[in-house]
Amino acid sequence: MPSESGLSRGTLGWARQCASPNFGVRPAGTAIDLIVIHSISLPPGVFGGDEIERLFTNRLDWDAHPYFQQIRGAEVSAHFLIRRDGGVVQFVNMDDRAWHAGASCWQGRENCNDHSVGIELEGLEGGLFEKAQYDSLTRLCTEIAERYPIAWVAGHEHIAPGRKRDPGPGFDWSRLQQSLGWAHACFPQQGNVTGSGGLAG
Repeated sequence: MPSESGLSRGTLGWARQCASPNFGVRPAGTAIDLIVIHSISLPPGVFGGDEIERLFTNRLDWDAHPYFQQIRGAEVSAHFLIRRDGGVVQFVNMDDRAWHAGASCWQGRENCNDHSVGIELEGLEGGLFEKAQYDSLTRLCTEIAERYPIAWVAGHEHIAPGRKRDPGPGFDWSRLQQSLGWAHACFPQQGNVTGSGGLAG
């Protein structure tokens, strides 16, 4: 339903576009029913630079910081990045398969990249997030659900337990659930929710 949401053919009209080459075709007939929330900062704990965009577009200088040696050669992407100020960047059309989840499983379905939309929040794993980010995330999830049959929202930590820990305990799942007004069943069950954080700052 692109008419009011600004979402047309998998592209968000109010997001800044930064095309990533790291994507593929979704399996035929796949229902896009999951939103996966991640957190990222490059280098860890540093905000506001262009390193995330460079990573997702295969232009990161691996020698620019010692941490980058740990991810050297990575070819990854997400559909969206939400900056600390709430600004949204889109890297991959939502009709396509971004490379954000890796080995994963949710509700008995493996390979979550096939049927999910990946959203990165600029932030440190386990840290707090800004009000502007929650506001943009709420708007973004709402508009995604107007186009796709979204049934669940989960963190990377929930679809890849033991392997990933983001967005971590600083992310406020209750805040997101309340702002969206979606049923509790759409979110990780309370025993699996590691985050009930407040706001940064």
